[in-house]
Amino acid sequence: MSTALELAGHDLSDALWSGRLLLSDPDAVRDAHLAFYRAGAEVAITASYQVTFDGFARHGIDAEETARLLRASVSLARSAASDVDGQRWVAASVGPYGAMLADGSEYRGRYGLSKQQLMEFHRPRIDVLAQSEPDLLAVETIPDVDEAEAVLEVVRGSGVPVWLSYSIRGDRTCAGQPLEEAFEVAAGIDEVIAVGVNCCAPEDVASAVAVAGKTGLPVVVYPNSGEEWDARERAWTGDGTGFTALTGEWTGNGARLVGGCCRTGPDAIEVLARALAG
Repeated sequence: MSTALELAGHDLSDALWSGRLLLSDPDAVRDAHLAFYRAGAEVAITASYQVTFDGFARHGIDAEETARLLRASVSLARSAASDVDGQRWVAASVGPYGAMLADGSEYRGRYGLSKQQLMEFHRPRIDVLAQSEPDLLAVETIPDVDEAEAVLEVVRGSGVPVWLSYSIRGDRTCAGQPLEEAFEVAAGIDEVIAVGVNCCAPEDVASAVAVAGKTGLPVVVYPNSGEEWDARERAWTGDGTGFTALTGEWTGNGARLVGGCCRTGPDAIEVLARALAG
């Protein structure tokens, strides 16, 4: 989403990131979804990743308006889907606590908060998104098993399907926990329909798929292009030309929902869709 918006000329350098455009230019958000759908995407992830009651309050946006923007994130993706043929799905993004801080801490975890505090942070946003009737919730870029447990406790019993996706480095979460331990937290929670990884290096995906597949659930993967984010400089570095070359390995290992995260725009998704169709 952010890549598509930046390619369209939008400045996303402030702390509200793509969520700000839900307020200032919602048509741009709809257009970005439509571009991905037309490129062959079957699932849109909403622009709610950075939209939280706490984070928006810091910028003078009250709770009523924040709730409206969360609902709009779902309706904009749904509206874009109506402009293309075939079935399309809307996954409402639930980003980690660290995304609200906008300081790169979603790539570290270990915020110093209790499970109860994390539940209290996530619950209001999840409640609004669930009531907005997405097809599922994308609990994504979670760096820490503790936060995953808190979010899943909030969604337990809601009846809204969820995928749980960690951000990782190598064979561990960004907070350093083994992936076997990370995926185990989904056991026994009926709402979880897939587990996997996102916002990670493409070369880390194949081994993560093998571990996630041991849960018996479908596996979701959507890594970055291969470039790396410098949180201090707020800039991307490196080469992202090989993103789609590894797709066959991921699906061969059992991945069933495949896409792209940071720095993967509609052009990359078009290549990916063609490869998967083949």
